[in-house]
Amino acid sequence: MNFNPATTPTDAPAVLDMDEVRIDPAYALRVPPNLAMRRQMLPIASMDGCVLVACANANDASGLRAVQRHLQSPVRAEPAEPESLRRALGNVYGGLERSGGAAVRSQSIDRRAASIDLEPDTAVDVADELLYAAIIRRASDIHIDPSDEGVRVRLRVDGELEEYREFPRSVHSQLISRIKVLSGLDIAEKRVPQDGGFRHATGQSGAAYDIRVATLPTKHGERMTLRLLALQTESLTLERLGMNATHLEQFSDAIRKPHGLILLTGPTGSGKTTTLYSAIRAIMGDRALNIVTIEDPIEYDMPGVAQVEVDTADKVNFTKALRSTLRHDPDVVMIGEIRDAETADVAIKAALTGHLVFSTLHTNSAAGAVTRLIDMGVPRYLVAATLRVAVAQRLVKRLCDRCKKQVTLTDAQAASLHRPNEAGQPVWEPSGCVYCANRGRVGRLAIFEMLTLNEAWSKRIAAGMDEAEIVEQMRKQQEPFLVDDAARKMFDGITTYQDVMSAITVW
Repeated sequence: MNFNPATTPTDAPAVLDMDEVRIDPAYALRVPPNLAMRRQMLPIASMDGCVLVACANANDASGLRAVQRHLQSPVRAEPAEPESLRRALGNVYGGLERSGGAAVRSQSIDRRAASIDLEPDTAVDVADELLYAAIIRRASDIHIDPSDEGVRVRLRVDGELEEYREFPRSVHSQLISRIKVLSGLDIAEKRVPQDGGFRHATGQSGAAYDIRVATLPTKHGERMTLRLLALQTESLTLERLGMNATHLEQFSDAIRKPHGLILLTGPTGSGKTTTLYSAIRAIMGDRALNIVTIEDPIEYDMPGVAQVEVDTADKVNFTKALRSTLRHDPDVVMIGEIRDAETADVAIKAALTGHLVFSTLHTNSAAGAVTRLIDMGVPRYLVAATLRVAVAQRLVKRLCDRCKKQVTLTDAQAASLHRPNEAGQPVWEPSGCVYCANRGRVGRLAIFEMLTLNEAWSKRIAAGMDEAEIVEQMRKQQEPFLVDDAARKMFDGITTYQDVMSAITVW
């Protein structure tokens, strides 16, 4: 495959700020670190039939030919700002050198790039590569699925599965064993599901992750899922969640009450725990507090917070841990989830006796939180007396600001959102560019629905108001529902109609 300098467009793009570029590891990790660092070249993503390569010198034809040989695909040079490119190269390849020496890692990646067939003794390298790939791509999970033909690896990024690579069947057994050793699992046991984990640091910064590992026996061998939990919590702030100014003010006021119950509702994977952690970080900055969390599992490491993990063997369940926690004079208690009547009873009593209690429920709406607590046997008057705010939330994908394209909302789309009068309004769709790895989207943000209980609301709930009546009253007071917050973000060009409809149910 010959490199043709003519493939570089004459209308060269502006110099890339690599600090803003999302890198696709499926291409970046196919180039040996020593080549990438020496030539100051970094494959970013595939677009328009070729791989985009960030370069300090876009006219380095011999370097581009060398990169192209490893990628086995046409390449296109993208000029990059040198300092930001050096940082990006260090983030991508620096950890590879830390983990086993530059020469050794370069050889192993050279071997993988040169041939689709992996030798069994590269299982350590493959495991390292998968972890690096997930971190570079900002994935939440790695799925390793064996089949007769090979081993398929997928990454979950922003809630969606992406194909990463398919490895030969011969590497499966040793790859699973390697990760089992790291996780403290029994490598000889292949017929029973196992759970474990380990801590992993990567990159020049040494950023740390907790890796939770689960195995599952299948017809073709053990399937393995790795969940990556970042240990750094500096980015967990209320301002970054996506709340509008009114919601942010209401929620900030509620979490700063001296006592009461704060509930987050929504399905699994809707960002409830992240919101709770952000709330805890916010109040920790106000004054000295004794904070205890009870979680399953602990998802973020919070310095200054006593974190208790629920035992899967039920030696320490939510209720037992909560009862014990209340003997430690906490100011704030976070319960990962209220799952049963007993936990609900203890949580309500804790909120009633001077503690600020944070927790989650699986309901579809903010109003549904009231109904759910009552269904669990909590008396209405106690719900009315303790509940400060119920927040329903979902996650939607965030459009890439650099490449989104404007379209108009169709009549059918406007009708499906119960907004027929807004047909023809401008909305935006994804396109794909070098900055978003040709995905058109960069990350996610939350949409919210908030029921803040004041004295009037408490009286209504204590008097017997049901969920339908709560919803009707919220509508009369023009409280925004999930669909309203989602539509606002859609019209503001933050997300798309398709992503809104994927995240919510419009009745």
